[in-house]
Amino acid sequence: MIKFEHTVFALPFALLGALAAAQGLPPWRTSLWILAAMVGARTAAMTFNRLVDVDVDAENPRTAARALPSGRVSKAGAMLLMGSGIVLFGLAAGALGPLTWALSPLALIIILGYSLCKRFTSWAHVVLGLSLSGAPLGAWIAVSGRIETQALWLSGGVLAWTAGFDILYSLQDEVFDRSRGLHSIPSKLGTSGALLLSRSLHILALICWGMFNHELGSRFWPWFGWSAVAAMLLREQWLVRKGDLSRIDQAFFTLNSLIGLVFLSGHALELVLSRVLVRAL
Repeated sequence: MIKFEHTVFALPFALLGALAAAQGLPPWRTSLWILAAMVGARTAAMTFNRLVDVDVDAENPRTAARALPSGRVSKAGAMLLMGSGIVLFGLAAGALGPLTWALSPLALIIILGYSLCKRFTSWAHVVLGLSLSGAPLGAWIAVSGRIETQALWLSGGVLAWTAGFDILYSLQDEVFDRSRGLHSIPSKLGTSGALLLSRSLHILALICWGMFNHELGSRFWPWFGWSAVAAMLLREQWLVRKGDLSRIDQAFFTLNSLIGLVFLSGHALELVLSRVLVRAL
């Protein structure tokens, strides 16, 4: 019901947030609790999404074969899974420190509330972006115990990037959403307007991540990663130009699954090489 591989959207940015806050490897205990928080939050949010959308998914030919509409997973089982995810997230947030614990109810409201947004606002894509942006911000707070400017730039980039690619993905349901009275950017602005907004958000994401690099005083490899990410976002937008959805899977999943990994790798490589250089000297 929940695809584990979709974790690659947010997890690399959570790891980057922890890595940058620690300026190296954070303690193993902290890293494991961050991972537990990610698993709990994602499990709860995705299961709640499937539960509240089960009737809509059953009517949509694209989603009718999902586990809940098709009866392969029961509602009772899904609710038990969602509850387990919430408990795990709460335990992890408490273990990571007082600020993460204090912010955990707000985080739950955002990540669960996203699933209801499509019923009353076209800006559900932005709320999804806000949900994923909590991953690097929460990881940063877990390591440093505070909110810092660099973390906000990193999280802001994740928000804009996520909203941008979710708009592209929702192009598949433009006609269905409009016929059912559901709200989305494509159903409100049409294909051309949605594409323009998605491109603008991806430009904004690159600006935010560029500011993140700048604030950290990054040198070659993080900027090389940033350049590679810019090329991948350009490729993503090119694949769906003029509303062509024939390669939406490549644009949505293949490219976006690499973006966080590439950006993380650039920063990780700089940290490793700087430590090797220090030891050599």
